Amino acid sequence: MLRAKLSVVLSVVPSVTLALLLSACSSTPADPTATMKPEEILEQAREEVRNFQYTQAVTLFEKLEGRAAGTPLAQQAQLEKAHAYYKDGQPAQAVVTLDRFMRLHPASPALDYALYLKGLVNFNEDLGLFSFITRQDLSERDQLAAKESWSAFNELVTRFPDSRYSTDARARMIYIVNTLAQYEVHVARYYYSRGAYVAAINRAQQAIADYRTAPALEDALQILVASYDALNMPQLRDDARRVLATNYPNSDYLKGRAIGTPGERNSSWWKLW
Repeated sequence: MLRAKLSVVLSVVPSVTLALLLSACSSTPADPTATMKPEEILEQAREEVRNFQYTQAVTLFEKLEGRAAGTPLAQQAQLEKAHAYYKDGQPAQAVVTLDRFMRLHPASPALDYALYLKGLVNFNEDLGLFSFITRQDLSERDQLAAKESWSAFNELVTRFPDSRYSTDARARMIYIVNTLAQYEVHVARYYYSRGAYVAAINRAQQAIADYRTAPALEDALQILVASYDALNMPQLRDDARRVLATNYPNSDYLKGRAIGTPGERNSSWWKLW
């Protein structure tokens, strides 16, 4: 009797297992793009971008990239996926996607755009999402992204000087250089405020040596003058003051403005001077 019952149970197990497997398979959602043409997937992905649904857009671009592998449409999908990552606030993923694109397609006619977008990704990352509220200058933030942005823009204007993106890239490069100089001045001013005058002199001299045409050099020279004066080094102080007076005869510092109250700088990147 027991043997008969066991036989019945064991015979039921395979049927139950099969039913569960079939149930699991039937519950798997169908791929809505399975019957779509590549062009239709592209348009759907772009629609998601227009609706600010960047995660969904990335998924669709990835499907298109696989579906249209080896075609210009796949390259388009890679670039637009990078842009979707950028708009979604995922700069690292955007840069990885762009680097992969440039590695796989070094002769692509869209290479100038890829370089421009890479520069733009790092440029906007450094500006910060709320910089327009806090008025936090780019030079007060981490400089790594700014340098990477400048490098991408520089490669763009060097390799593709007539690209439609080169004019804007050059303007952004000027701004980046100015902010990198201002960063050195921020550090020098910090050291000066702490009484670390030698360190302040070193950073101010670094700004002067590396960024000779940046507006921040006026502040750098002011810090040099004040630091040499604090260290009771009148000859070096007077030399720095002469350079300041020659290059910036209307400097407020020469009229008695204190170090630590630098002049107002435009925070918008397109206001270059």
